[in-house]
Amino acid sequence: MSESPRSEGAGQGWVEVCGVEDIIPNTGVCALVGKRQVAVVRVGEGEEIYAISNFDPFSKAFVLSRGIVGDKGGVPKIASPIYKQSFDLRTGQCLDDPTVRVPVYPTRIRGGRVEVLDAAQPRGVAS
Repeated sequence: MSESPRSEGAGQGWVEVCGVEDIIPNTGVCALVGKRQVAVVRVGEGEEIYAISNFDPFSKAFVLSRGIVGDKGGVPKIASPIYKQSFDLRTGQCLDDPTVRVPVYPTRIRGGRVEVLDAAQPRGVAS
């Protein structure tokens, strides 16, 4: 896995990951953003994109990008492919265990390209 390039003209800290169309709807891909493995997930056929840590805290493996994408009560989620715990793609909160949360990262689309913010402190993580 190689680090994604910083996109030209992008704001400070934004990393270009791939094209929106490179992600099959309702699936995820793994990208190296800075030094972090990030699951970049496309929900539906449109441009609804989320970025969440690729690390599954239950199995201790970097597998969330291979998870099952869907929704639970209108909440966009990804379920770990190993033990099937679901995580809210917006917040990183585990929907099956309220004591567990994984980091999430801001995303944006510029010119059909997905960018993820390489933040020093990802959202969903206490400082």
